[in-house]
Amino acid sequence: MNQNRRNFLKFVGLSAAAGLCFGPVRSLMASGGGGAAGQAPVLTAGGLKAKRWAMVVDTRVLNSAETIKPLMDVCHSLHNVPNIPNNKDIKWVWGAPFHEAFTDMNTNYLAEGVESRQFLLLCNHCENPPCVRVCPTKATYQRPDGIVTMDYHRCIGCRYCMAGCPYGSRSFNFGEPRDNLDLTKLNKEYPTRMRGVVEKCTFCVERLEAGKVPACVEASKGALLFGDLAAAGSEVRKALRENFTIRRKPSLGTEPSVYYIL
Repeated sequence: MNQNRRNFLKFVGLSAAAGLCFGPVRSLMASGGGGAAGQAPVLTAGGLKAKRWAMVVDTRVLNSAETIKPLMDVCHSLHNVPNIPNNKDIKWVWGAPFHEAFTDMNTNYLAEGVESRQFLLLCNHCENPPCVRVCPTKATYQRPDGIVTMDYHRCIGCRYCMAGCPYGSRSFNFGEPRDNLDLTKLNKEYPTRMRGVVEKCTFCVERLEAGKVPACVEASKGALLFGDLAAAGSEVRKALRENFTIRRKPSLGTEPSVYYIL
């Protein structure tokens, strides 16, 4: 994208932002896609389909830096996430302790086994995503299956989505991300980003379209479950029925699609 066009988009985006930032709260969820209630996600010619994708993290298994790092590595390698020395801001998935992950749970004397855990964090792919509402160019948008994803070419770097996200799930490229990529290990099937754009987890939409589950789910060996939240018979619904789970900041009304088994 040339500089003139980029500046123009910034001007248009910032001019429209005031009205968009305070527009009415509304869900962009659609009712199409996926199988009937009680069925697992459906594999079609267009890939895996669901009405609303969700993830369940089993923190009894995935609970330390050592267990989380392989998932971070496979995600960041697959999506060409830059590795910037002494900079942890560019991330798609990462780990954090309980009180950092669940800041609205002021729990004193937490069980020692829970307090010492590291929790896998990522974009929550909310049903009511504030990041989508505030983006002036629709560079961040919600698909009918609930996934919140990015069009990097439309991002003008205003960072309204970062201000709108209450989970810290978005990263901004202040520098040139390609300068911090190992070009010999580049995944040529996934685009690299340019300076001045936001990036984040997308639930591996490119893999879903190829009939595959997200890379972190595949690498987790069962510690991450992924499926259709709208299907009563799906693996994620079964896990939610049989286990006590929590979500990050549910009181905000964003309806996160990532659940954590304690």
